[in-house]
Amino acid sequence: MKFDILTLFPGMFASPFNESIIRRGIDKLLIDISLHNIRDYATDRHQTADDTPYGGGAGMVMKVEPLAACIEAVKSQNPLSTVVLTSPQGRRFTHNVAVELAQREGLIIICGRYEGIDERIRQLYVEDDISLGDYVLSGGEIAAMAIVDAVTRLVPGVLGSGDSAESDSFSDGLLEYPQYTRPAEFKGIKVPNVLLSGNHEQIRKWRRLESLRKTLTLRPDLLHETTLTVEDRNFLAELEREVDTIDC
Repeated sequence: MKFDILTLFPGMFASPFNESIIRRGIDKLLIDISLHNIRDYATDRHQTADDTPYGGGAGMVMKVEPLAACIEAVKSQNPLSTVVLTSPQGRRFTHNVAVELAQREGLIIICGRYEGIDERIRQLYVEDDISLGDYVLSGGEIAAMAIVDAVTRLVPGVLGSGDSAESDSFSDGLLEYPQYTRPAEFKGIKVPNVLLSGNHEQIRKWRRLESLRKTLTLRPDLLHETTLTVEDRNFLAELEREVDTIDC
């Protein structure tokens, strides 16, 4: 998987991309990340990449010429890559979007800054807009890191276990079940007996029930967006009976 990141602050990526899962993907030659400094494509001696907005207003806007030149140069080397803009106007980044992006030949991610980019960039080059959520960041670099991390986890062979990505929260539309490791008891809190039983079918059922419980408690909206099995619906009915019993 090829990632090209267009940014005014390439130094921000040094540490995140040299650790953990992303580093593993790079070392295994399963992903390739290239950073491109947009200022390198400015033609004036000051490498100006922003200017005041037409019509007035606070802040600065990223200039069209250097960003367009950067996009065109990178796209010419990776013509099948999808140009993605990190933007508050974009569609919300979810696990399903990450799965979709992981199927692309490559991603050219534009990191917005200041008050945004010249709109003509979006009209001429951008193929997808992605937003992490309804809040403001100083720039698109953090969003780009999140996209690269989430998509990298889905590239076959990057994770140590083929089941890891499949069991993560949101992979099946639900939050992940609680996890435990040694010791079996800590400060009076014991690991659920079923996890120590060695009965794989009972463990599977417990995990699914607890996944549904956590989703129902913390993110009930997700239950309307995923396909539930007959077993899932029986589990939910059981959970509802528990709530009714507590209320009584």
